[in-house]
Amino acid sequence: MPKDDLVRIRHILDAAREALSFASGKTRVDLNANRMLVLSLVKEIEIIGEAAGKISEETRNKYKTMPWLDMIDMRNHLIHVYFEIDLDILWDTVVNDLPPLVKELEKIVPPLP
Repeated sequence: MPKDDLVRIRHILDAAREALSFASGKTRVDLNANRMLVLSLVKEIEIIGEAAGKISEETRNKYKTMPWLDMIDMRNHLIHVYFEIDLDILWDTVVNDLPPLVKELEKIVPPLP
Protein backbone atom coordinates (compact mmCIF):
# COMPACT_ATOMS: atom_id res chain seq x y z
CA MET A 1 0.00 0.00 0.00
CA PRO A 2 1.37 3.45 -0.83
CA LYS A 3 2.50 5.35 2.27
CA ASP A 4 0.10 8.25 1.58
CA ASP A 5 -2.83 5.82 1.51
CA LEU A 6 -1.88 4.45 4.90
CA VAL A 7 -1.76 7.99 6.31
CA ARG A 8 -5.18 8.75 4.85
CA ILE A 9 -6.65 5.50 6.13
CA ARG A 10 -5.38 6.44 9.58
CA HIS A 11 -7.14 9.81 9.17
CA ILE A 12 -10.37 7.99 8.32
CA LEU A 13 -9.98 5.73 11.34
CA ASP A 14 -9.18 8.64 13.66
CA ALA A 15 -12.14 10.69 12.40
CA ALA A 16 -14.52 7.73 12.74
CA ARG A 17 -13.36 7.08 16.29
CA GLU A 18 -13.68 10.76 17.13
CA ALA A 19 -17.23 10.91 15.77
CA LEU A 20 -18.14 7.86 17.84
CA SER A 21 -16.67 9.46 20.93
CA PHE A 22 -18.69 12.64 20.31
CA ALA A 23 -21.88 10.58 19.97
CA SER A 24 -21.17 8.38 22.98
CA GLY A 25 -23.87 8.74 25.61
CA LYS A 26 -26.01 10.82 23.24
CA THR A 27 -29.25 10.04 21.43
CA ARG A 28 -30.69 11.12 18.11
CA VAL A 29 -32.83 13.67 19.98
CA ASP A 30 -29.66 15.36 21.25
CA LEU A 31 -28.88 16.48 17.70
CA ASN A 32 -31.99 18.67 17.68
CA ALA A 33 -30.77 20.70 20.64
CA ASN A 34 -27.00 20.53 20.28
CA ARG A 35 -25.68 22.41 17.27
CA MET A 36 -22.09 21.81 18.38
CA LEU A 37 -22.68 18.04 18.28
CA VAL A 38 -24.16 18.30 14.78
CA LEU A 39 -21.25 20.36 13.51
CA SER A 40 -18.64 18.11 15.09
CA LEU A 41 -20.18 14.97 13.59
CA VAL A 42 -20.50 16.63 10.19
CA LYS A 43 -16.86 17.70 10.29
CA GLU A 44 -15.61 14.22 11.15
CA ILE A 45 -17.64 12.66 8.35
CA GLU A 46 -16.35 15.30 5.95
CA ILE A 47 -12.79 14.34 6.95
CA ILE A 48 -13.60 10.67 6.35
CA GLY A 49 -14.93 11.40 2.87
CA GLU A 50 -12.13 13.75 1.93
CA ALA A 51 -9.49 11.22 2.93
CA ALA A 52 -11.36 8.40 1.17
CA GLY A 53 -11.40 10.46 -2.00
CA LYS A 54 -7.61 10.66 -1.96
CA ILE A 55 -7.04 6.91 -1.63
CA SER A 56 -5.34 5.45 -4.70
CA GLU A 57 -7.17 3.20 -7.12
CA GLU A 58 -4.66 0.47 -6.22
CA THR A 59 -5.67 0.52 -2.56
CA ARG A 60 -9.38 0.84 -3.35
CA ASN A 61 -9.12 -2.25 -5.52
CA LYS A 62 -7.22 -4.11 -2.82
CA TYR A 63 -9.95 -3.35 -0.26
CA LYS A 64 -13.04 -3.56 -2.45
CA THR A 65 -15.38 -4.23 0.47
CA MET A 66 -14.66 -0.82 1.97
CA PRO A 67 -17.43 1.68 1.18
CA TRP A 68 -15.09 4.18 -0.51
CA LEU A 69 -17.74 5.74 -2.73
CA ASP A 70 -20.29 5.96 0.09
CA MET A 71 -17.77 7.86 2.21
CA ILE A 72 -16.96 10.21 -0.66
CA ASP A 73 -20.62 10.74 -1.59
CA MET A 74 -21.58 11.50 2.01
CA ARG A 75 -18.79 14.08 2.24
CA ASN A 76 -19.87 15.68 -1.02
CA HIS A 77 -23.46 15.89 0.13
CA LEU A 78 -22.50 17.47 3.45
CA ILE A 79 -20.25 20.01 1.74
CA HIS A 80 -22.50 20.97 -1.15
CA VAL A 81 -25.94 20.60 0.42
CA TYR A 82 -24.97 21.88 3.86
CA PHE A 83 -28.32 23.70 4.17
CA GLU A 84 -30.29 20.43 3.93
CA ILE A 85 -28.49 18.02 6.24
CA ASP A 86 -30.86 15.26 7.30
CA LEU A 87 -30.07 14.67 10.97
CA ASP A 88 -31.62 11.19 10.86
CA ILE A 89 -29.17 10.16 8.13
CA LEU A 90 -26.28 11.80 9.96
CA TRP A 91 -27.11 9.95 13.17
CA ASP A 92 -27.69 6.65 11.37
CA THR A 93 -24.32 7.00 9.67
CA VAL A 94 -22.53 7.60 12.95
CA VAL A 95 -24.18 4.92 15.06
CA ASN A 96 -24.73 2.22 12.44
CA ASP A 97 -22.08 2.69 9.76
CA LEU A 98 -19.04 3.91 11.67
CA PRO A 99 -18.61 1.03 14.17
CA PRO A 100 -18.23 -1.64 11.45
CA LEU A 101 -16.06 0.77 9.43
CA VAL A 102 -13.73 1.15 12.40
CA LYS A 103 -13.48 -2.63 12.77
CA GLU A 104 -12.59 -3.06 9.10
CA LEU A 105 -10.07 -0.23 9.18
CA GLU A 106 -8.40 -1.70 12.25
CA LYS A 107 -7.72 -4.85 10.19
CA ILE A 108 -5.91 -2.75 7.58
CA VAL A 109 -3.96 -0.33 9.75
CA PRO A 110 -1.08 -1.67 11.79
CA PRO A 111 -0.97 -0.37 15.38
CA LEU A 112 1.29 2.61 15.96
CA PRO A 113 4.46 1.80 17.91
